Amino acid sequence: MRLGVCYYPEHWSESMWEDDAARMKALGIDRVRIAEFAWSRIEPSPGEYQWDWLDRAIDTLGRAGLKVVMCTPTATPPKWLIDRHPDILPIGADGRPRAFGSRRHYDFSSPSYFEASQKICTAVAERYGKHPAVAFWQTDNEFGCHNTVVSYSPAALQRFRAWLKQRYKSIDSLNTAWGTVFWSMEYRSFDEIDLPVATVTEAHPSHRLDFRRFSSDEVVRFNRMQTDIIRAHSPERPVAHNFMQLFTEFDHYKVAADLDIATWDSYPLGALEEQWFDPSIKAKWLRTGHPDFASFNHDVYRGMSKLPFWVMEQQPGPVNWAHWNPAPLPGMVKLWSWEAFAHGAGCVSYFRWRQAPFAQEQMHAGLNTPDNQLDLGGKEASLVAKEIDRVVLEDGELPVATKVALVWDYEAKWLFEIHPQGVDFHYPRFAFEYYSALRSLGLDVDIVPVDAPLDKYKLIVVPPLPVVPDDFAARLAASGAQVVLGPRTGSKTQNLTIPETLPPGAELAQLIPMRVWRVESMRPNVTEKVGQRGEGRHWRDLIEAGEGVQIESNFADGHPAILRHGSIRYLASLFDDALTQAIFRESAKAAGLDAEPLPEGIRISRRGPLTYVFNYNATVHRITDAASFIVGQEDVEPQGVAIYKANNTHR
Repeated sequence: MRLGVCYYPEHWSESMWEDDAARMKALGIDRVRIAEFAWSRIEPSPGEYQWDWLDRAIDTLGRAGLKVVMCTPTATPPKWLIDRHPDILPIGADGRPRAFGSRRHYDFSSPSYFEASQKICTAVAERYGKHPAVAFWQTDNEFGCHNTVVSYSPAALQRFRAWLKQRYKSIDSLNTAWGTVFWSMEYRSFDEIDLPVATVTEAHPSHRLDFRRFSSDEVVRFNRMQTDIIRAHSPERPVAHNFMQLFTEFDHYKVAADLDIATWDSYPLGALEEQWFDPSIKAKWLRTGHPDFASFNHDVYRGMSKLPFWVMEQQPGPVNWAHWNPAPLPGMVKLWSWEAFAHGAGCVSYFRWRQAPFAQEQMHAGLNTPDNQLDLGGKEASLVAKEIDRVVLEDGELPVATKVALVWDYEAKWLFEIHPQGVDFHYPRFAFEYYSALRSLGLDVDIVPVDAPLDKYKLIVVPPLPVVPDDFAARLAASGAQVVLGPRTGSKTQNLTIPETLPPGAELAQLIPMRVWRVESMRPNVTEKVGQRGEGRHWRDLIEAGEGVQIESNFADGHPAILRHGSIRYLASLFDDALTQAIFRESAKAAGLDAEPLPEGIRISRRGPLTYVFNYNATVHRITDAASFIVGQEDVEPQGVAIYKANNTHR
């Protein structure tokens, strides 16, 4: 468990650097991320490198006993490079280049940019790859931020055609897979295929899905280029990338496969404001964030990180980029920090050391105010630093061990965007609601990809998963776990067509014999009663149940709502929160897990022998089962944290 901070020596007078480094160390900070936006200072003109300032900055941090996270600066190509190679700029869906003047102004498919990035990454890695203060690396910064995964450029078109040729081998195979006979869209060669944009009405869905897959693979390719360079020049130093919260525009599993550490940037208040939550929920958790949002992301990135995951940017105060930007309540920066450690983080790094008094982010708080006084977030970070050693001594760094898995899939989100059948069918929301229901029962959760091993779990929850691997049903059955399948699971093939045997497909139908013969989506103000238990929302699968399938609940019109066959449950709709929680509680108990509803706003996590309690509420919460407290006490204050050894632990 370590603390870190994001630092920009190029933003400040060199006379401040030594004092900054000394104050970081005194505060309890161990790791410092630098240089992710410094290309114009490193290479102010083509081929003219100015290393002296960066050498001195790294040396200053190192002398203070700080470990540097060195970044490749490719998130912000300088103006001279754009002027030399205008093709670097990505092309929007409107056909216009996205201009220079902010950040992430590059096209992953641009050959000019790929070459320029190879050059600057090599220069930085050669210069600092073996520097004793450089202990970690970060590639780029927040891949895809500001809707920059997809570009409709000539370079993207050329590479997309090559990607399709490699995938389908022949144009006849593509025509068959896509079903281009529909609306007379058959192609004679790959060179006839355009990008799926600016069509009169909906572009071909299989075309669109493959373009999303291709665009994701371009991110993977760009990141792999950088990790290969870093490892060649800086062996044995872990390589990370800082992913974004609940960001789904590329496949993070594939990018993380080339990393040592998956990190993410945690802004709970900004996320609450920008996500789908109802205004009443946004008001309720205005200054704390939703109790399950940061945890969801912790568990996503823990699952794909080879070493303990990091929070590379932790919100320390108000941010600048949401529609409204409230300040966190006192205690929340400390709570968020400990919550990350409870979910298995190896480092929590705050953004940023000092609030910038200029440019786009001048309203974004740091650990210090612009006049260099320690802000509330800085004071709370110092409290966490003082408590860490106590927790580590009690085996608080042992791995998180869970018996519950939730399957999370990036392609599912793309497919449901392309074929929603209901405008509000929002995959991240539904996956999050499933996760939140599990967490509200006091269960720790692993979030896993669809191809993950499943044999160690007692309960496996699958939010709507349209495309399942051929061996998915067999792995579910072999696990021996209780399984809950959400609606639309198995509803499409890899090519985005309806399965020949109808959903959920032949393999899943062997586990739970059934046939989805019709579907419907429902308006936001329409629900369907599920007996006396609750309501269905958003969607209904109309199901013909096979032999041996038990119908646990029906809709008011008699159609099955909840079906079970042995240890497999299938949900024909998205249900209200209370019914979802009740179903998961029944399944958890059938799996032999202790699952009881927690008080609203209270969350618990377990790591090794320790139990962590987080109070998001405005009232005190009393703990009744503690043996000895490491942090806090039995009365957990509002926005407070308690860490203790419990008398007994089952969940």
